[in-house]
Amino acid sequence: MTIRAKLYTALVVTVAGLAVTAGVGIWALARLSDRFDAVQTAGNDRALALELKFDITDFNGWQTAYGYDDGASRPTFLASVAAFRTDVGRARTELTRPRETQLLADVGQAFDRFMRLDAVAWRALQAGRKAQVRRLFLGPEIDNFHRAAAAAQQLAAVETARAASAERSFRSAKRDALRALVLAAIVAALLVAILIVTATDLARAAERALAPPDR
Repeated sequence: MTIRAKLYTALVVTVAGLAVTAGVGIWALARLSDRFDAVQTAGNDRALALELKFDITDFNGWQTAYGYDDGASRPTFLASVAAFRTDVGRARTELTRPRETQLLADVGQAFDRFMRLDAVAWRALQAGRKAQVRRLFLGPEIDNFHRAAAAAQQLAAVETARAASAERSFRSAKRDALRALVLAAIVAALLVAILIVTATDLARAAERALAPPDR
């Protein structure tokens, strides 16, 4: 094999090796990026589920309050209900796995029963039937609240478990990416070293070929 052929071969092997090494690094970083995105999504979903749980507790508390302050707190109750409706609308759009959909349906059904009974209680309060209002709020309305809160708690538990799983997957991908990058760096260093050694040998061979013959 000629010197030129040996040099070209060494260059091709080195460039191909470096390309493979770069590809491994890009794959590792892309995988890590995907896992990081999954962690962010799972964290956002968990926060949304917890917000729903808070909303349910909040509007239930304000309902009880307006039942005891002759309706003064009802505007705050309605604002809390509106916030819940906004959040549950987001949840139905973003949380679409079968278990999530079922739990959101359970929350929605309990909430619908809650609001139907609230309309009855509000009419009774306007008519001055305070005893009836308190019986509704402390009886069947509490049951509706507990059903909605229980479903929201289950949803929060599902999202918390998924967020923890995503975090574990991210940590695993991070370790894999670090190992892949270290391996890629070692391979790249070896290839560069091989190229240097080959180039040195070829340079010496060229010098010998060009040297004048001994007399």
